[in-house]
Amino acid sequence: MPSDDAPPEIRPAIDVAAKVFTWRGESKSDSGRRVAVETPVQVSFADVPFAVMMLTPSDLEDFAYGFSLTEGMVQSASDLRKVTLTETDGGVTIRIDLAAGKLHQHLARQRAMTGRTGCGVCGIDDLDALKRAERASTVPPPVLIESIERALASLEAKQVLNAATGAVHAAAWADAAGRILHIREDVGRHNALDKLIGALLRAEVEPLSGFIVITSRCSFEMVEKTASFGARTLVAISAPTSLAIERARKLDVALIGVARRDTLTVFTGLDRVRDAQS
Repeated sequence: MPSDDAPPEIRPAIDVAAKVFTWRGESKSDSGRRVAVETPVQVSFADVPFAVMMLTPSDLEDFAYGFSLTEGMVQSASDLRKVTLTETDGGVTIRIDLAAGKLHQHLARQRAMTGRTGCGVCGIDDLDALKRAERASTVPPPVLIESIERALASLEAKQVLNAATGAVHAAAWADAAGRILHIREDVGRHNALDKLIGALLRAEVEPLSGFIVITSRCSFEMVEKTASFGARTLVAISAPTSLAIERARKLDVALIGVARRDTLTVFTGLDRVRDAQS
């Protein structure tokens, strides 16, 4: 079972590429600034190109696993045979070799897609393709407000790349007690969540054993990815969109937004969000 120690980046995730000048009254000072790296990553299943995504080049193997699941190519980590990362002059390539039958099964739904850091549906030409996750039949456990508060209180300190650059999103996994056990960061919010889901798959984390916290706006794609993994509670720092709320209801995902250390808003799943005294 892999540990949560992040693997070495194929490229540095942080680059020193800027110089900052500041003025305070009569004084002047200059200092360097660290910049988050964004690089094109081509994803191929075997020799078949599938997508070009713009990512922070860290935790790319986790991304391969999570992206494969949330794109509907696989149902579990065992469906992936091998992930190969190769650096090129133009970026990075990820070759994903699937278990027997999986590649052939999904070639019919192959789509050319150029991914961007702010868009999770680029390249989709069929509205039905937006609805991939299915409503789970299992009864999810309640989530305690105190656990959410605990996770939110420790989240910022665990965002190493964002602390250095101020330019990346984070997706984190907290256990039922609110302890953050896994966290992944990326310039793209969808990418950060795919990286997290990949890390959880590889670590064989039980989807009902905790909840997901994201630092970004909660669009419908974030709900879909959460449900694809099997998690049933999603906590977002920002507010959700109308479609995110609609999909959360249909997928029975408790959706909590505008989450702060001292307040939060429950948009769906109110019956599952409780305090310790209830």
